[in-house]
Amino acid sequence: MRVLHFYKTYYPDSVGGIEQVIRQLAVGTTRLGMHNVVLSLSRAKDLEPISFEGHTVVRVPLDFEIASNGFSIAALTALARLAAECDVVHYHFPWPFMDLAHFLARVSKPTVVTYHSDIVRQKMLLRLYAPLKQRFLCSVDAIVATSPNYMASSTVLERYRDKTRIITYGLDKSTYPAPDAQRLAYWRDKVGIKFFLFVGVLRYYKGLHVLLDAVANTDYPVVIVGAGPIENELKAHAARLGLAHVMFVGQLDDADKVALLTLCYAMAFPSHLRSEAFGISLLEGAMFGKPMISSEIGTGTTYINIDGDTGLVVPPDDSPAFGAAMRTLWENPALAAAMGKRAALRYEELFTAERMAANYAALYQELVARHAAVALAADAN
Repeated sequence: MRVLHFYKTYYPDSVGGIEQVIRQLAVGTTRLGMHNVVLSLSRAKDLEPISFEGHTVVRVPLDFEIASNGFSIAALTALARLAAECDVVHYHFPWPFMDLAHFLARVSKPTVVTYHSDIVRQKMLLRLYAPLKQRFLCSVDAIVATSPNYMASSTVLERYRDKTRIITYGLDKSTYPAPDAQRLAYWRDKVGIKFFLFVGVLRYYKGLHVLLDAVANTDYPVVIVGAGPIENELKAHAARLGLAHVMFVGQLDDADKVALLTLCYAMAFPSHLRSEAFGISLLEGAMFGKPMISSEIGTGTTYINIDGDTGLVVPPDDSPAFGAAMRTLWENPALAAAMGKRAALRYEELFTAERMAANYAALYQELVARHAAVALAADAN
């Protein structure tokens, strides 16, 4: 079976949560005998197709962006051509240009949308986009919500409940490079032996101001991995608070990130808005057996992190509560270790890439069979 994934960014140009999900899904279903192609936009000059971990990456030029919404004229032709060659088209929402491209390219193959997140911030543009969004979601064959929490809390998904099912994200730990002793020693010397870790793109909804305020007047070491649009703002905020124990280390390669995931005491994940629909780096923390602190925002973060079991969950945008949770873990190593073990068990039970790939493979096969049955019935008439 041939599957085409369509999303605005992908490796090697961009590394983020959705890109990681597509990667894990492509690798996992390739192992099940499927052929995956990922179509994305790029600013790179050399746009020859790339072979990446067993699947093909096709990139077309990004022409311009409006409110983080990439547009590409070449994508329309590429989508039409690649869709004609595949058995299933897998869209990754939200990306308004994708909705438009679906219709302009006249895609007629079985279609599935992974609904990664509601659109939260762009209220005015959302009103303009709503008719296209509704038409697009009505037209596809299946929609996938990434957690029962998000399914229950999204007013958009409520409208399409009859065609929506839940398939959670999954990660394959074997795709993460094991850090060598030298790298571990380097980071241990640099950040110490006991610290809280945040990993992610430094965006407005990540709630890092909450984390910074939470550790004011404490000496808990915090390591922040990532870069992004509010990086300078966060560093200035940390400087105002005099947070010498907070270390911004920038965007790191996978080996360095894994070294810090291996060494850290606990994961601090303060995202406070539902733009954070799941939290891949939170799931990475669970995969590495770390206790977690997160906020209750009605999304997948609280499907990964169960309060009092795998970590602690606090109200959103509440620095005192977040700080109190940090203190609880910091002062109770046995509790933190037990929560970390349960987090790893929950990952193994619910969040492996193997499980995700098998569930999507079954969905693909169901959609192809359904289309074939409809075509056969139409021919009979």
